[in-house]
Amino acid sequence: MSLVNGEKKIENNLKKTNYWRWFGFILAVIGAYILGNAQVLSQWIGWAICSISCLIWIFMGIKDRDIPRTLMEVMYFIIGIRAIINWINFN
Repeated sequence: MSLVNGEKKIENNLKKTNYWRWFGFILAVIGAYILGNAQVLSQWIGWAICSISCLIWIFMGIKDRDIPRTLMEVMYFIIGIRAIINWINFN
């Protein structure tokens, strides 16, 4: 009996994280689209959106215990923050 309830609990948790995964994906697409416009004034916005997406994927990687993906996203997050600082100082 508890196994069935446990399976339902796992299924509900998976559904909740799937929404976050899709939200992270959508943010990554929007951020990449803004970065692809190649307009200097909007570059920091694209990097900021992509960095938020990376944060979501860092949490998902930790939740999944996927260390390589988590480390990759941490690297992209650090580069994104560095890019935001560079673009703000550029203008």
